[in-house]
Amino acid sequence: MRMSASKATPEAIEAARVAASAIHDKKGEDTVILDLSSLLVVTDIFLIASGTSTRHVKTLVDDAEEALRSIGRKPIRREGTDYGEWVLLDYGDLVVHVFDRDTRAYYDLERLWADAPLIEFAPSSSAADA
Repeated sequence: MRMSASKATPEAIEAARVAASAIHDKKGEDTVILDLSSLLVVTDIFLIASGTSTRHVKTLVDDAEEALRSIGRKPIRREGTDYGEWVLLDYGDLVVHVFDRDTRAYYDLERLWADAPLIEFAPSSSAADA
């Protein structure tokens, strides 16, 4: 694993962990948080997760967005919600990518950003407990 000290802002890390926990609570799969702060100028963090169907992807995105809204975050833009194969929520310092399995395997963002350190997160038992 590529764990190291993050250069991402504490706010971006907190937001990524909140979104990741919300996704985990709805049975999202293979959630990873990548620290891109040393590799990109446009964002600090990519959160990448998978759903089992287009409906599941949309549910994961809705719950992540709701969890982020609860901490005062609103997306700058949303893309892909019509199809649910790859949905992107852009928060500036955090970009949430939720894929269906086939689309995630095809684009393989983890391989593309293999040099990015991973940010750990421990999913809560429920985002409502926070």
